[in-house]
Amino acid sequence: MPTVLVIDGFRFFFYSNEHMPKHILIEKAEKTAKFKLENVELVKSSGFNSTQLKTMRNLVEVNQELLIQRWDEFFSN
Repeated sequence: MPTVLVIDGFRFFFYSNEHMPKHILIEKAEKTAKFKLENVELVKSSGFNSTQLKTMRNLVEVNQELLIQRWDEFFSN
């Protein structure tokens, strides 16, 4: 389960057996969320409040290019 980024305690990662569409998982303190990467959109969330979800969405948008690049690098092998 490769970790791509850690920002403000949010760990951005994906599992090694993931599937399309490109997405990123985010966890913090045993809470999780999943966002699509190409058209940033929340797919599901467990335990985060709306403020945290907005923060995570902004972090995904700011780091979108890097997150997609890391996905492509990992899954191109």
